[in-house]
Amino acid sequence: MPETGLRFSTIGSCRSCKSDRLRLVLDLGLMPLSDGLVAAGGDRDGEDRYPLTLVFCEECSLVQILETVEPNVLYGDDYPYYSSFSDALVEHSRKNVETIIKRRDLDESSLVVELASNDGYLLQWFAKEGIPVLGIDPAPGPARAAVERGIPTMCEFFGPDLARRLVAEGRTADVIVGNNVLAHVPDQNEFVRAMETLLAPGGAIVMEFPYVRDMIAKNEFDTIYHEHHCYFSVLAVQRLFARHGLDLVRVEGLSIHGGSLRVYFERDGNADLAVAEYLRAEEADGLWDLAFYERFAGEVEMIGTDLNELLDGLLQSGHRVAGYGAAAKGAILLNYFGIGPKQLEYIVDRNTHKQGLEMPGVAIPIVGVETMLHDPPDYLLVLAWNFKDEILRQQAGFAEHGGRFVIPIPTPTVV
Repeated sequence: MPETGLRFSTIGSCRSCKSDRLRLVLDLGLMPLSDGLVAAGGDRDGEDRYPLTLVFCEECSLVQILETVEPNVLYGDDYPYYSSFSDALVEHSRKNVETIIKRRDLDESSLVVELASNDGYLLQWFAKEGIPVLGIDPAPGPARAAVERGIPTMCEFFGPDLARRLVAEGRTADVIVGNNVLAHVPDQNEFVRAMETLLAPGGAIVMEFPYVRDMIAKNEFDTIYHEHHCYFSVLAVQRLFARHGLDLVRVEGLSIHGGSLRVYFERDGNADLAVAEYLRAEEADGLWDLAFYERFAGEVEMIGTDLNELLDGLLQSGHRVAGYGAAAKGAILLNYFGIGPKQLEYIVDRNTHKQGLEMPGVAIPIVGVETMLHDPPDYLLVLAWNFKDEILRQQAGFAEHGGRFVIPIPTPTVV
């Protein structure tokens, strides 16, 4: 039986294949919720922390965390992530929509449903082409923002009951889009089964998620947090969807978020050559075996040692350091490496919903860009390193005036 805590539970078998052959990869200890930003000067003693443990399933190769924090805790009314604040992500989504429209020959008679549609950042591009859309997202704040921009959005968790309700209303999806949502789902089989129910005959499911191969190879440990229950290889995602009558027909590699995959599923579909190529490469590189993951914990510890030594050296030399990007991954990195307000004076973020709050667990204030412009540090630790190119372009003026950037992943580097 799963071990149950106050607001979380611990799984005893694989989230996909239900095997109990789960092997430890990395134990991050007690971590705050990575998006659980707190009020400035709030009571730190009452801040919740939860175990965070990464494991590998020797049966189906799915990498996953053991802990499941209750969804209403993760995605409450104050959920601060709004996709539209990232110019790079919005542009990435626009190009994705263009490709899907052409590939699926969509028109005004089609319906596109996006799961975890956030503030409408992606569906807006379908709507601008006259293609009917429906967003589904459980976070009230982003869902309201989507409705305000004219994107029909249901503020609910997606599952079999909602899928059946939509089908009963005559709404089936010609395309189901899910970007960075599959990993957020604790019950993988229920979620995929619901998508299969909602999918129209001849329809397609298009999903994006960070690639576990890149996460391990590039030491991207800070993408491990409680919202991310699973970390997929091509084999693991193929096996999951096949269990529900959905065939993997296409795989595309993406650079976004430190290395991601875009995968396409259809009923009775024929796989293109890329699927077989990815599977061959995964087998050759050992992604389906525990040995591939066993060096990960040691590499993470080395990053922590190097980064703390770098920051300590800068401070001892009289330099001022701040952070850039109050990202979820930043919360994990700061907490696991013990980096707090003694090292970083503040963290800059463009997202107005985060400004005036503090990073969970470490009490570092989050400020707007104007603070950095009026009171610039000497160095910026880029916590949202997955958007480092965008950040370096946006803050070129900082560099022109002598400012330097510290990129922590895959290994601490000053640029």
